[in-house]
Amino acid sequence: MQLEISTLEHGVVCVKLNGRLDIDSTLKLEDPFAFQIATQKQPVVVDLSRVEFIASLGMRLFVKNAKALGARGGKLVLCQPTPQVREALTVSGIAAIIPLADDLAQACQLAVSGMAP
Repeated sequence: MQLEISTLEHGVVCVKLNGRLDIDSTLKLEDPFAFQIATQKQPVVVDLSRVEFIASLGMRLFVKNAKALGARGGKLVLCQPTPQVREALTVSGIAAIIPLADDLAQACQLAVSGMAP
């Protein structure tokens, strides 16, 4: 699993993930992801367009960090999940907790909406 961080317009932090969010990769990713996400106040978009599989532990990673980010006044949005990942997020109920966006522009818009200036 590869993790790439960048900053977009309006201070939105973009996290691009590439690979499989299986148990092993999620355990390796947990600390670096949390450090980059949960310690921020900025809106965060997680690009899932190159994630071909997500285990329940990977979903837990998103929920845990979305809650931590929300407690600091930030917001997490999941962007462009592949069909298999979108189905897993929808069936599990994660999509009802964390917004899903079809593209980066929509994700950024959702991420900054409702946040204090």
